Amino acid sequence: MNDTYYEFGTAAERWDRAQLFFEAKEYVTAVRILGGLVDEAPEQIAPRLLLARAYYHSAQLRRAEAELRAVLELSPVEHYARLMLGRTLERQGRADDAAPHLRLAAAMSGELVQEAVDR
Repeated sequence: MNDTYYEFGTAAERWDRAQLFFEAKEYVTAVRILGGLVDEAPEQIAPRLLLARAYYHSAQLRRAEAELRAVLELSPVEHYARLMLGRTLERQGRADDAAPHLRLAAAMSGELVQEAVDR
């Protein structure tokens, strides 16, 4: 398919289109659209996070990891990115690397505090 389709329209239109493809579980197509958006505005978190999710769901785990690390470099307190990075590392069989990210995500969401209260 011609790449023009993926580049067509304003950034807002392409963002909407990428979300539609993601929701339809057409992750590879969403990746093609989101890649351009991230290239245009690398400082924006939302397109990078959705790109990471699309990579994750299409089993492009190394790429998902790279995007998640970029998100966390921009915003270290991005809880969902931290959780996704942990899950991505787990899915790659890297449980030891995943553990600190999963612990941080749990602490950020208050899960660890709630577990201590429940005991």
